[in-house]
Amino acid sequence: MTTEHTTSDQDPPAPRVRNEVRAPVRGHVVQAGAIHGDVHLHPGREHAAVPHQLPAAPRWFTGRARELAALTAALDETAHSGATVAISAIGGAGGIGKTWLALYWAHRHADRFPDGQLFVDLRGFTPLGDPMPAGEAVRGFLHALGVEPSGIPADPDAQAGLYRSLVADRRMLIVLDNARDTTHVTPLLPGNSACTVLVTSRRRLAGLVTTHGARSLDLDVLPEAEARQLLTAHLGPERAAAEPDAIEAFLACCAGLPLALSIVAARATTHPGFPLSLLAEELRDHTTRLDELDAGEIPLNLRAVFSSSYHALCPEAAALLGLLGLAPGPDISQPAAVSLAGLPAARVRALLRELETAHLLTQPAPGRYRLHDLIRLHASEQARHHHTEDSRDDALRRLVDFYLHTAYTGDQVLDPHRESVALDAPAPGCRPHPLQDEAKALAWLDAEHPGLLAAQRLAVERGWHTQVWQLASALHTYHWRRGLLADQVTFARAGLAAARQLGDSALQAPAHRLLAEICALVGRHTEALEHLHEALTLAERAGDLPSQAHTHRVLAWTWGQQGEIPSALDHATHSLSLFQALDDQEWEARGLNQAAWYSAQLGHFEQARTHGERALLLHRRHQNRNGEALSLSVHAYLGLCTGRHTQVLDYGLPALALFRDIGNTFYEALVLDSLGQAHDALGHHTQAREAWQQALELYQAQHRSAEAEHVQQRLAGLAERERAV
Repeated sequence: MTTEHTTSDQDPPAPRVRNEVRAPVRGHVVQAGAIHGDVHLHPGREHAAVPHQLPAAPRWFTGRARELAALTAALDETAHSGATVAISAIGGAGGIGKTWLALYWAHRHADRFPDGQLFVDLRGFTPLGDPMPAGEAVRGFLHALGVEPSGIPADPDAQAGLYRSLVADRRMLIVLDNARDTTHVTPLLPGNSACTVLVTSRRRLAGLVTTHGARSLDLDVLPEAEARQLLTAHLGPERAAAEPDAIEAFLACCAGLPLALSIVAARATTHPGFPLSLLAEELRDHTTRLDELDAGEIPLNLRAVFSSSYHALCPEAAALLGLLGLAPGPDISQPAAVSLAGLPAARVRALLRELETAHLLTQPAPGRYRLHDLIRLHASEQARHHHTEDSRDDALRRLVDFYLHTAYTGDQVLDPHRESVALDAPAPGCRPHPLQDEAKALAWLDAEHPGLLAAQRLAVERGWHTQVWQLASALHTYHWRRGLLADQVTFARAGLAAARQLGDSALQAPAHRLLAEICALVGRHTEALEHLHEALTLAERAGDLPSQAHTHRVLAWTWGQQGEIPSALDHATHSLSLFQALDDQEWEARGLNQAAWYSAQLGHFEQARTHGERALLLHRRHQNRNGEALSLSVHAYLGLCTGRHTQVLDYGLPALALFRDIGNTFYEALVLDSLGQAHDALGHHTQAREAWQQALELYQAQHRSAEAEHVQQRLAGLAERERAV
């Protein structure tokens, strides 16, 4: 599908109503919709006029097979059922291709309308003037149907009645293009008639659906393959094939919007000898992209098309759209939009409905909203024009605080005893989302993760150092549990840079530690040790025992990741003694788990068992399910080390269930790996294969290549043994 017809969204304005065939319908005068006497009609014909008003079919029409089939199905169903007046309401954003779809379908099925076709551009959304009054359109149709001006009644209701009388029982197609709303087209709808009506509008015409039984058909952007096909049709296959990189840039910048693609093609064909790469380079700069999407005429000026939709909104909806254009992230949830707007939730819901009805945003999932990339650019321009710098800054700070405070709540739900930071009160108007349990916390974090990444980038750009550092801390547990290690590296690096900017040594030690922990996990051991030594120096200088204890804990982890188990056990033991001296039983339990783990690797099985039992008791006492699962995992590992493979299953299976229940996929993979080894040793080859295959999928999803390679080797060895049997 390409762009819409010129009169609504893209092309130069066509005549409003054309009378290509005129014929008299004699002997009738219409009053209140009934035919009673004489009406003056165009002389010279004795039969009803057969108008053919459709503008030319679009030349470069592409795709839209599903939508074309839906229009045909609506016509067929009406014909088969004997119902009257088939109405289809084609909706979508400006430039999405509504008019072109209607015209392409109309020309393909013109033979099914032997009594003619009527067409009018109602100018519901145009930068060139006001919408056409429905009465003017009715008079145009009467003229097309053969009624002389002197025969048109003065009363608007009588005009509409005459129009309905003239099309009654006639098999006609009536195309009402670019309607403002349902009331705009109601006077133009036939009564008891065999007509088919196509209505296009940038608004969702719910009134047509509920009152007149219309079928709603909303258009989306073109899929990439169809967008590519459209560009190739415009440019020619040879020129398109000669510069594939430019074509990819066009597709990325236009994001499937047919009008944008057609504007690019129009500009490219203006200079057939110019390299496409020149235009592609101009389009890559998003700050000037709307300037480049202008072919020199209003219908081919994307900014003008979007502006006419924007100015049709109520002031509050227009203001919200502008703020949504500034918001970071690919989409936004309703609660986040409430904080962004700083308005009551009920009012924001109503404004979001208006924007969705106007096809200026979509709702791909319940409660989540997305702007097309080009609409976002236009909306952000409007925000800069109509919002002060302070109001824009306040709105974005409310949004960042929404993400920060809700993520912090989620972190506390997932791990209430972990080392965390104290937040300031959220900005006025910010309404963080409540998260009551682990399931809700994980679901929210999963859904909002792209927005959280974007929120920290925005905070970095704005120099909001406190929020940058606190977001790094608040996402640590979630990133660890989900195995999103690269993302946590990014967050932690930004967090450390922000802590340094704040100049507070009390923040810098945990920031170094946070980055060191994730660096060790992804194999950047030298970098991890550098940050840990800096953190330990800062903690010792400040006499901060909790910070020292946590730093030794991460040092143990870092040495353990390098296979330096004696050093790891030394630091784990030091950390454990500090937590015990602080009478912090929660962290004592974690220290016991860590000491048990490294003791087992050194063959100190009895010490490992003692530490593990104490840790399990404390974790259960404090209802720390993640810690309990880790303690069970230590016991399973002890069974693996000592050849007690049934013990691996006894402890590993409940640990696996707990990890899955709390969404800790990082350790779920490790436990599955151990269970696979135990099953293999016990001769349970089917169960071993299943466990290893699941572990492999998790390792690969988390980009843990070394662990994935080890599991692949185990699977290959198992397959080889089975073939040898």
